[in-house]
Amino acid sequence: MNVFDRYYKKYDDWYDKNKFVYLSELKAIRKVLPKNGKGLEIGVGTGQFAHALGITVGIDPSRNMIKIARERGVDARLGYGECLPFKNSFFDYVVIIIALCFVKNPQKVLKESRRVLKKNGKVIIGIIDKDSFLGKFYQRKKSLFYKQAYFFSINEVVNLLEAAGFNRFSYYQTIFRLPDKIDSIENVRKGFGKGGFVVITGEKR
Repeated sequence: MNVFDRYYKKYDDWYDKNKFVYLSELKAIRKVLPKNGKGLEIGVGTGQFAHALGITVGIDPSRNMIKIARERGVDARLGYGECLPFKNSFFDYVVIIIALCFVKNPQKVLKESRRVLKKNGKVIIGIIDKDSFLGKFYQRKKSLFYKQAYFFSINEVVNLLEAAGFNRFSYYQTIFRLPDKIDSIENVRKGFGKGGFVVITGEKR
């Protein structure tokens, strides 16, 4: 069993214990999330984001997690981002929140994302910026989940996106304090370089 299957309840509880971090991240994603269309979340986990954002379909390799996602009303499938069980040009947008740092082949995941997107479809990626104060904190801390992660910089993600066939990038950032210091919803600002959580969007070209 991988760490997410074994500690799925601990993972899910994190969102309740860090409510304002979670709500701040949702606020940043909503800045770029299409108001209409069919969406897919890769690495849907327990469905915390998909449920809150109205994303109807998700995929994840953890059986225990997708059970909870299904209870939250998400059509969660067992599988991997490197081999999506969907036909070409099926979705209007694809969302990958934190999960990119855990996949085995991020380039393949992004190429698969492009394949299942319609023309001019949008990919939305949320990461803990490796170069931010928060990225450096988690790299030092080696937490239960993040000790298995590969943290990306913004430039690394953009390079991967360009290689996969995306362009027209935009950036939003939030989380300007350590999670245990956050007691209200954080602001969302354009760009990157200050916030620990950054949302990067690209368009299928």
